[in-house]
Amino acid sequence: MKEELKKYIKDNLIIVKKKIDTNLCTCCEKSISIDEYIDKNKDINNFQALLFKYIDDKNLKDSDVYNKVHLDRRLFSKIRSDNNYHPSKETILLLGISLELSEDEIIRLLESASYSLPKNNYYDLIIRFCFINKIFNINKINDLLYGYHCKLFNV
Repeated sequence: MKEELKKYIKDNLIIVKKKIDTNLCTCCEKSISIDEYIDKNKDINNFQALLFKYIDDKNLKDSDVYNKVHLDRRLFSKIRSDNNYHPSKETILLLGISLELSEDEIIRLLESASYSLPKNNYYDLIIRFCFINKIFNINKINDLLYGYHCKLFNV
């Protein structure tokens, strides 16, 4: 498994070396007000709805989900009851691990809360590798993270 991870990282790690031009400007042909722009482009916070859709689709109880990855019951209750709650990326990853989501599903869940799994650092590549290879055991994931000196999940 560690050799597969090394190969995956070698093949997928993107190192950005481009200088960013801070003078770039995007222009619109049609001018609209800020309120119109926000209304047109705001993304409804659908993290909560998507999470509970995944739980329902897998016919799981809430306790099955939070107990598997040792999430605090009160935190999970806050996620369920407060549709404005914004969980941490780590919490979302733990929920994805518990639900054994596919790579596309975890990316979608992360994006619904304004997070991503970029390919420019070891931590995110290892997490992505685990979802691709259906590695959902926290201890195994932590072993892989430890091997690259990355932050571990607290369990």
